Amino acid sequence: MMKTGRPSNRNKTPTVLCQSRNYQECDGTGKKGQKAKEVKEFDETKTGVKGLVDSGVLKIPKFFIHPQESLQNSRDTSNACLQVPVIDLEGFEGCRRAEIIDRMRAASEMWGFFQVVHHGVPVCLLDEMLKGVHRFHEQPKEVRAEWYSRDSKQLVRYFCNGDLLVNKDAANWRDTLAFNFQDSQLDKELIPEVCRQVVSEYIEHMITLKKTLAELLSEALGLQNDYLDSIGCMETESLLCHYYPACPEPDLTLGATKHSDPSFLTILLQDSVGGLQVLHQNHWVDVPSLQGALVINIGDFIQLISNDKFRSVEHRVLVGGEPRVSVACLFYPSSTNGFTQYAPAKELLTEKNPPRYRATHLSEFMNYFKSRGLDGNSNLSPFKL
Repeated sequence: MMKTGRPSNRNKTPTVLCQSRNYQECDGTGKKGQKAKEVKEFDETKTGVKGLVDSGVLKIPKFFIHPQESLQNSRDTSNACLQVPVIDLEGFEGCRRAEIIDRMRAASEMWGFFQVVHHGVPVCLLDEMLKGVHRFHEQPKEVRAEWYSRDSKQLVRYFCNGDLLVNKDAANWRDTLAFNFQDSQLDKELIPEVCRQVVSEYIEHMITLKKTLAELLSEALGLQNDYLDSIGCMETESLLCHYYPACPEPDLTLGATKHSDPSFLTILLQDSVGGLQVLHQNHWVDVPSLQGALVINIGDFIQLISNDKFRSVEHRVLVGGEPRVSVACLFYPSSTNGFTQYAPAKELLTEKNPPRYRATHLSEFMNYFKSRGLDGNSNLSPFKL
């Protein structure tokens, strides 16, 4: 076996839990019981969707087939006139700052999504990061399996569908290599050697860009430019390196079900294959791949603290006949702030604009999110006043 810098406990077999509240009894009887049995057997291969593709499947397993209502409008052409905003950050520290903030405010209010260019991250690093994700996911299955785990406390892990065992409808056609940089720190030796150097460089640039975006978004909300930084809401990074293998029946499944992000902010790098869509004015709008661009989307917690001024919008990923790669960097509070209360910013509240959400903390919010998976419903609903 090649040396990969794995932690000593990497050979432990992950525990697969029966989610009986969703699948009745996991005894292999009945439709729900049979589905649970098939999902469990698939998960225990530890090779993900890529393992299915490598085995030569021509028909996708039934638990990957999504309801027709989830797949509707996947090829909608009526959205051609709708375009996700692209914001050039060049000159944000100088004479263009007010213009950039105005554009960022409009995009965050109307779309919840925008792309940025001239953001300071070298294009060659973006390209190399995508190659690094390919390198990991396209290794022999035996090597990938060594990293497979459903233990969310593992700082580095490989898995298929974070909500595979709780999803009530269908699994997504996606595998993920995840890194948890608690308070921006992660021992490099824990990172797979095949992508160690590029991941280490990439996260440093994400941390720098996050600081810039936090300032601009704070000002776009009409607050002091250090507001988001002062409440410690984006100190921990979760780096999710997604791999969507080529699918033999792409019209029956999705790479990611409709969802919003349970973070404060997400920075996304996507390759040239396409497939990311955002829901805007009841249309699924393609988020085109632009060379050198990064996609920014507002997370649920910024919608909460902005009292709905900025929107955390639903998005999804289609799959196709060739592999797709993306890298999502989600920002969360410091690991020491799991029980810090977040509520609508007092500076934004008036008699005519009272708080729309109760205070909550990250631990409560994430427990709710993980209990449901990507079920297409808003993560914020239980916290509304």
